Amino acid sequence: MEGKILKTLEFHKIKERLAARAATSLGKSRAEALAPSADLEQVKKRLKATDEAAAVDRLKGPAPFGGIRDVRAPLRRAELGGVLNPNELLDIANTMQGGRRLRRFLELAAEDHAIPLLSDLAELISEDRKTEESILRCIDEAAFVVDSASPELNRIRQELRTGESRVREKLDQMIRTPSVQKMLQENLVTIRGDRYVIPVKAEYRSHFGGIVHDQSASGATMYIEPEAVVQMNNRLRELKMKEEREVDKILQMLTALVAEDVPALSANLEILAELDFIFAKAYLAREMKATLPMMNDRGFLKIKKGRHPLLNPGAVVPLELELGNHYSAIIVTGPNTGGKTVSLKTVGLLSLMAMSGLFVPAEDGSQLCVFDGIYADIGDEQSIEQNLSTFSSHMTNIISILRGMTPKSLVLLDEVGAGTDPAEGSALAISILDYIHSMGSRLIATTHYSELKAYAYDKKGVINASMEFDINTLSPTYRLLVGIPGRSNAFAIAERLGLPKRIIDHARGQVTEEDQRVETMIATLEENRLTAEAERETAEGLRREAETAKRKLEEERRRFEEERGKLLAKAEQDAAAAVAKARREADEVIAELRRLSMEGVRVKEHELIDARRRLDEAVPELAPKRSAAPAKKTRPIEPGDEVMVASFGQKGTVVDIGAEEATVQLGILKMKVPVKELELVKAAAAKAKQPAPQATSTVKRTRDENARLELDLRGHNIEEAIIEVDRFLDESFLANFPQVYLIHGKGTGALRVGIQDYLRRHRHVKSYRIGAYNEGGTGVTVVELK
Repeated sequence: MEGKILKTLEFHKIKERLAARAATSLGKSRAEALAPSADLEQVKKRLKATDEAAAVDRLKGPAPFGGIRDVRAPLRRAELGGVLNPNELLDIANTMQGGRRLRRFLELAAEDHAIPLLSDLAELISEDRKTEESILRCIDEAAFVVDSASPELNRIRQELRTGESRVREKLDQMIRTPSVQKMLQENLVTIRGDRYVIPVKAEYRSHFGGIVHDQSASGATMYIEPEAVVQMNNRLRELKMKEEREVDKILQMLTALVAEDVPALSANLEILAELDFIFAKAYLAREMKATLPMMNDRGFLKIKKGRHPLLNPGAVVPLELELGNHYSAIIVTGPNTGGKTVSLKTVGLLSLMAMSGLFVPAEDGSQLCVFDGIYADIGDEQSIEQNLSTFSSHMTNIISILRGMTPKSLVLLDEVGAGTDPAEGSALAISILDYIHSMGSRLIATTHYSELKAYAYDKKGVINASMEFDINTLSPTYRLLVGIPGRSNAFAIAERLGLPKRIIDHARGQVTEEDQRVETMIATLEENRLTAEAERETAEGLRREAETAKRKLEEERRRFEEERGKLLAKAEQDAAAAVAKARREADEVIAELRRLSMEGVRVKEHELIDARRRLDEAVPELAPKRSAAPAKKTRPIEPGDEVMVASFGQKGTVVDIGAEEATVQLGILKMKVPVKELELVKAAAAKAKQPAPQATSTVKRTRDENARLELDLRGHNIEEAIIEVDRFLDESFLANFPQVYLIHGKGTGALRVGIQDYLRRHRHVKSYRIGAYNEGGTGVTVVELK
């Protein structure tokens, strides 16, 4: 796709918005390099990945990309034998840790929702912790090599601290001496050039032995290292050089570990960049309220309520358009300011977005095509000049389009043939459109020329379209009407604005009879369209009401079936328990008979076996028999009677009864049952009064599988953060989490202080602390819940 076309359709602005949604510089680079693809399978795969990320974002929240950095340059330097500094090593460790965290997140998400593409990418993230743990063991979160990095470094630093303490003690004793104090500018110990010195007045320089390391700007103060501490300072200098050599040694060791893992780490970075890019597409789709389009490669477009993504969603008028089925070219006619150019750009930009794997701001069910090229000649028609240079510019673009297009291309032409004599321009426009149509390319063109209305009417596969204009308000509605050519509306507008009727009638007389018939035909078509749309909206409302009623009925039937199944299951359980009890009692009787037989009572064994067989055969069927006929009733059943429903095996109370059916209350359900399946149990007058069952409820705190263990507050102010923290702690408490993490970042520390002050008073908080170095350090607060 040519860069000029992408710029004309403003695809670069979509990429800028996409890059802004990426969490890492790796993802931003991918977004900035995004380009449409002409491969249908590749486009479908891109859209599928975006769809999976959107599902994860909807069900589990934003993916965790914290800590991931672009460490490709340090990795290359390590591979070439260079030594990495502590900051670079810490970034590498944090990136490895962030990759592992992201993999766990996607694995958990895959348990609740199928995300095959994202799962495959997550599985490729390597989890070798040796290098990561070695770096974090030696370097703290402030990128400082810790004492415990090696025994030698620990020994050197202990000796260094001891030596520094001794030097300070020696100098403190000296400055407290009265004879020395009068020679000092200030009674303090300071450092110059890594050596401890004291500030001496310049006039006492000759009375004070030692080495001068610096002097004040005025020259009144000399910073002198007394002879008494020169050797001690020398020793400290030696220890500092040893410390530097040991630190270099540790950094070389860690760099060597990184160098061994460069292939795996580089592969991880590519995967993390791709995942960040995919989730950025999902976040952009959520922001634009975009949907997943269906894709094809047969030149078919069906845009349902499509919106230009760069316009205000509340003000833009949705676009309805179909192209490539019954007709392959649309000719949009009508005056300026009606929205023709915006419609062209909307079709082109939505096509580019879909071919790039992005969701499009349109309704579900929209279809877009993978074109091998999209060509556009869209100029600025707001200029009052239409001279030769403008015409030449348009022609140059059109000639380039004609050379590059194929039958699988989409061509968008704005004001084709404009900028020259109307007669010649319309003839040239018809010829150009005819050529493009004959090539089989999909075409949408706008024009002022009325001659093209007849061309679109007569040409097979070409259809007229126009932008709707409200005569009552004298303003465009910006709706594209496919199938209706544009009207000039000049006479109607002039009449409404107050032009004398005599002048308007005279003007109408100047219009040819054929043109008047065309205008009358267009007006009739528009009137019929408005009537059809009103009827369609009425039918649509009735259809929605019918669907709502159907859904309610389906839901009631489902609840009924569930309740019926529960009742049947309970009946079977009760029957099974009764049978089991009967068998136990029978076994006890038989065992007693055998005992009596052994004691001398004459009971034959075959009689015992026969008795057991008869007991087994007497076990009742557990499944309800609907065909079982009820026993004869002693009198007709009346409302209020307690009855047995033979088809369900359950007792109930008759609420109402007719000739063939009765309404029976079975527990919480009312059911219509044939009268012949009812058996009288108790008459209404003789039925004992039963206390009304008391409704009880149980509240049980369970863990919500969608709840999160961490809340990212970076970028929020304190007031916003406290609102989010309060909601998050309530959800975590209900989810029964013992501990959660609040990510506020390091920064100035104001957000951390504000959050911790709020935690001190929160009803669900048992305690809180700053995170450990492997939990995020001072950028994270760990909260223990009650």
